[in-house]
Amino acid sequence: MVKDTTTIVKETTLQNPKNHNLVADWSFEGLKYEKKPAIDENGNEVDGIYNVWITLDNEKQFNSYNTEMVKGMILGFREASNSRDVNAVVLTGAGHKAFCTGGNTKEYAEYYSGQDQEYRQYMRLFNDMVSTMLICDKPVICRVNGMRIGGGQEMGMACDFSVAQDMANFGQAGPKHGSAAIGGATDFLPPLIGVEQSMVSAVLCKPLSAHKAARLGIIMDTVPALKVDGKFVPNPLVVTEMVTDDYGRPMHGEFKTDKEEIAKAKETIASGEMDLSLLDSKVEELCTAVLHTFPECTTKSLEQLRKPKLEVWNLRKEDARSWLGYNMLAEARTGFRAFNEGNKEIGREIDFIALRKARAAGAPWSEELIESLIPRA
Repeated sequence: MVKDTTTIVKETTLQNPKNHNLVADWSFEGLKYEKKPAIDENGNEVDGIYNVWITLDNEKQFNSYNTEMVKGMILGFREASNSRDVNAVVLTGAGHKAFCTGGNTKEYAEYYSGQDQEYRQYMRLFNDMVSTMLICDKPVICRVNGMRIGGGQEMGMACDFSVAQDMANFGQAGPKHGSAAIGGATDFLPPLIGVEQSMVSAVLCKPLSAHKAARLGIIMDTVPALKVDGKFVPNPLVVTEMVTDDYGRPMHGEFKTDKEEIAKAKETIASGEMDLSLLDSKVEELCTAVLHTFPECTTKSLEQLRKPKLEVWNLRKEDARSWLGYNMLAEARTGFRAFNEGNKEIGREIDFIALRKARAAGAPWSEELIESLIPRA
């Protein structure tokens, strides 16, 4: 007589299975760890199998991560990886404005600024966080609920799949705010989109729409999230139809540049409301697709496919950590303070031309130089 699966499970369940997690009952403010039942192809919950949702819960500061949240991410991904009943991991942010805008600039400016040794210690945690994501035994899905900028973009590119609501923006901010995108972007961007487009993103800090990010291959798919008069509409600020410019180049995914079109688009946005239900459906659909694969074969496939990112990451991460620590004594000390102390009216970037003139004249880094560069009312 052939036994059914339920009987086999009952007869073979491990007695007192070992716990391979580093700590038990961990909790860090600003981070949520939830196990949600997996959904089968008919839309039914699967008893005993789950998807882990890790949520950056710092919405007031655009889900930027602080030191404690980074610690939580390390433990969260380790626990999800070790959990025998977990199908996939979903990484997301609270609300609809931001997935993550990177490190918490307030903490950077008020604590780490000028503290090279302290920041090197912090970057050890950051590196461990990214590494833990890249070696997670479960597929990692980035649910891009809003803008994915700076370190948030780097975290997102460490994931295996990314699905975005199409009002989200993507990009790096390092050279605009006193750093370099060496927390993963300079490692992950070239194999994803090529060197030239990587230069545009990581050096010039040009933002990408979700549509262009999908076209370039940074993310796998987009869904609309803006509802106007009860109907979903694509991001009004972006050219979403397949048209060409005056030179015959495709415009799909580019931000609109005409002032009248931008003004009209902003009016459309103001008249609508955000609804992430299509994003949630797409993420669940992806989790369900993973559910219908052999788990160990999936893990091995992940290990192999991650190697281009993981190998270059491991090759460079320690050099990056040291440089970022020393940079907290100079440009980062200036850029992070300018962002933290500035606002929309006076700006959040330093006077770059004044800096270049001062450095060309041989001026050393000093508190006086930094103060002269930061925007003031």
